[in-house]
Amino acid sequence: RNLTEVTQFFILGFQADKYVRIILFCLFLVVYCGTLCGNLLIITLVPTSKTLHTPMYFFISQLSISDILLSTDIVPNLLHILLNNGGTITFIGCMTQYYFFCASELFECFLLTVMSYDRYVAICIPLRYASIMSRTCCVTFAIIAWCFSFSSAMIFYVTISMLKFCGPNVIDHFFCDINPLLDIACSDTFIVHLEIRLIGSPLVIIPTILIITSYVKIIVAILRIPSSTGRHKAFSTCSSHLIVVSIFYWTIFSVYIIPKQEQTLNIHKILSLLYTVFTPFINPLIYSLRNNSIKKA
Repeated sequence: RNLTEVTQFFILGFQADKYVRIILFCLFLVVYCGTLCGNLLIITLVPTSKTLHTPMYFFISQLSISDILLSTDIVPNLLHILLNNGGTITFIGCMTQYYFFCASELFECFLLTVMSYDRYVAICIPLRYASIMSRTCCVTFAIIAWCFSFSSAMIFYVTISMLKFCGPNVIDHFFCDINPLLDIACSDTFIVHLEIRLIGSPLVIIPTILIITSYVKIIVAILRIPSSTGRHKAFSTCSSHLIVVSIFYWTIFSVYIIPKQEQTLNIHKILSLLYTVFTPFINPLIYSLRNNSIKKA
């Protein structure tokens, strides 16, 4: 058969009335500006303020870098799509967007795991905290997380790029995500689905198990503290991280674990908005509003 390969995709975004799209455009523009300002503020404060020269704030600054990368990868193109009631993107542009989206999400997944280990050491092994979570150790953790996330994302990027797209080129989403791309692929997607199960699932499930294990031990240690003041102080040091972890994993599991048959396309898009647009905006707010050290800095 003579099949014409697709060289560009048309992303539908949110098909709605013009005034609704203008309202959404203004909302997402404000959220994006807030995301940049909030995360840049944290990135600037951590190295310049001596009170924030601790492992926890170092990891928070790394999380802010990831949030800016994710938001910048998704939102500018989303704003363009809203203004034009859809928009085209080249094949290379689509694959590149998916690669950086995947890399930033995997990095956040790994970093939240490292941050939960940091909280575990701080609460359960406080006397050894300084020696275990040294500056060298923190930088090593961050470098490994960045390298591992970008290399893991490259595996999915190469596999997706090798698929043939020759039929419909319309993506019913607001960015190039894996599920909409698989839906319109002409070639067999068995390898991609197998790759997701064998590589993708462990990359999410193993960090989840490690985080749950860390927090079970943290809660047990906190409950053993005799004074209520001590328990409150210990819990407050990890409450912000726990909130961020809950939001991140709830949305990720809702989108990629729950069967698609149980979700409409609109619900799928809204859930995707939570972790691509709103979570990077909320993260610096959670850490700044609930943290006295950042407030003082």
